[in-house]
Amino acid sequence: MTPVLLLAAEKESAQVTDWAARIGWVVGLALFVALVYWLMREGWKWRGTLQGDLPELPTTPDETGPERLAMSGRYHGSTTAGQWLDRIVAHGLGTRSRAELTLTDAGLDVVRPGASDFFVPAAQLREARLDKGIAGKVLTEGGLLVVTWEHGDKLIDSGFRSDHAAEHNEWVEAINSMIETNSREGAER
Repeated sequence: MTPVLLLAAEKESAQVTDWAARIGWVVGLALFVALVYWLMREGWKWRGTLQGDLPELPTTPDETGPERLAMSGRYHGSTTAGQWLDRIVAHGLGTRSRAELTLTDAGLDVVRPGASDFFVPAAQLREARLDKGIAGKVLTEGGLLVVTWEHGDKLIDSGFRSDHAAEHNEWVEAINSMIETNSREGAER
């Protein structure tokens, strides 16, 4: 036999899988993912603690008057007004969910299945506008209805997306008109 054939005959294939090393890597990766998840959760809880001075959210009054507008869609979160990345998590405001919005003479009623409902009295509404993003949710230009309202001594932006985005303009006009009417009536008193 030639020396090349002897060398080829003596070589053995390397073992395909080193199971101990593979299991070690999988366990290490799982522990790393668990650690990152735990740190994110602790950060969320810490943010809620820092925002503990935010008063309890108002609940819907017994009598709200006739319905001006209604919308179903998604609630994408609330932030400090003008700071679209400063998410507010206290009192469940950071939880994204389905939402049913109802605008009445008394204010804006936000019903969220699986999350805390809240009510924004008409006197606390400050502005409504179309925007493209809020706290981790970015949409096309004008794809998000953002309502600015006052709660305690803090101005809050809350972002909503209707199942029918064409409704957003009507909501902006109705809320801003309601704010102007309330401002005029307040000035006349």
